[in-house]
Amino acid sequence: MTIQSSTKLTKAAISYQSKMTNPIIFWFAMLAKLPSAVFWRLRIKTLTEDRCEVSIPYFWRSQNPFKSIYFAALAGAAELSTGALCQMALAGKGAFSMLVVDFRAQYSKKANTKITFTCDQGNELFELIDSLKPGESNQLTMISIGRNTSGEEVARFFVTWSFKRKN
Repeated sequence: MTIQSSTKLTKAAISYQSKMTNPIIFWFAMLAKLPSAVFWRLRIKTLTEDRCEVSIPYFWRSQNPFKSIYFAALAGAAELSTGALCQMALAGKGAFSMLVVDFRAQYSKKANTKITFTCDQGNELFELIDSLKPGESNQLTMISIGRNTSGEEVARFFVTWSFKRKN
């Protein structure tokens, strides 16, 4: 687990970062808000202002009949790697709404080992969030790349988030 503090992070963002990288608190938060993350044993390995890494193991709960990780489980891990960055960027900055408005995936290799999804668009995301004035909205397509234990790309997900700063 990697934690990094920065001048970009509000106190609320640092608190969110600490909670999401604590395995016990993360487990309870996911059980309450996103139980599939608990079922699939998703883990946040890294959460900094720059990037988020989420891993998903290859085991019976995440497996499909073709002996690879089920596409929906991969999608959940990929979305979490982008969504956790979004939540951290919004923490302590007032009222916002956020919503996934587009979701695309490209699969390039069979996912039959532990897969780690990385989204490294934190800086771009923080700039977008900080630029929004009350009532304004904008979108950002975030890319999460899943790699197997050998470092080979298995899948690439494109998650488009819409943000609106509330008045």
